Amino acid sequence: MKILIADDDERILRLLYDYLSFNKYNVLTAKDGEEALTIFKRETIDLVLLDVMMPIYDGWIVCKEIRKTSDVPIIMLTAKDSDLDELFGFDIGADDYISKPFNITLLLARIKRLFKSNSKDNELNTLKYRGIEIFEDNHVVKIDNEIIDLNPKEFDLLVYFIKSANIVLSRDSLLKNIWGNDYFGDTRTVDTHINRLRNKLGLYSTCLKTVRGFGYKLGEE
Repeated sequence: MKILIADDDERILRLLYDYLSFNKYNVLTAKDGEEALTIFKRETIDLVLLDVMMPIYDGWIVCKEIRKTSDVPIIMLTAKDSDLDELFGFDIGADDYISKPFNITLLLARIKRLFKSNSKDNELNTLKYRGIEIFEDNHVVKIDNEIIDLNPKEFDLLVYFIKSANIVLSRDSLLKNIWGNDYFGDTRTVDTHINRLRNKLGLYSTCLKTVRGFGYKLGEE
C-alpha cells in the first residue's frame, strides 16, 4: 500500500516515514500542499495523511481537490483541537481526524482500519472480469480504466454475466432475470442487446460468447 504524507514539519515527516516504512508501507512525502497534489496526480496513492497548516495550499484545500476525483482514504493531522475544525474536515471529505501531538501506534491502528474498511467496500461494490470493472453503486463501467457508456439493460446484462462467469445462460433465463416475468417480448430482444454490448466491450468482446443451441456465456474457451 502506498501512503502519501504531507506536512511542513520535517521532524514529523521523518518520524512518520520511518515508522510506516518499518511497517511495510510504501511512503511518499510532501512539504507543502502544492507538492502533495503534484505527487497525488502522478502516483497511485492508497491513503493520504494531510497536515492542515501547510504552505501554498493548506490541508483543507488539498483534501477538497483530492475529493473531486478520488475517494482515497484521507486522515487529517492538525495542532488545532476544535470540534468545529473536526466537523469541517468531515464535511469536506476527510475519513479521520487526529490532533497533534498524536500516539503513533494509534495512528497506525487507524490507518489499518481504514484500509480494511476500504477493502471490504471495494469487494462488496466492485465487480471485475479481466480488464472490465463495474462499480455497482454509481453504475460506472470501466474497460482498462476507461469509462464506457452502457444503457441500463446493457449494464444489467454485463453485471449478470460477470456474476455468472463461465456459466452458459439461456436466452429465456436472461429475458426473465433482466427484463422480468412481466415482459412480453421475444428472445430476439436479448440477441439485440448482447450484440450492442459486445460492440462496446472492445478487446473483451470475444469473451462474450454465443453457445449455439444453448445461449451465451462470459468466459474462456
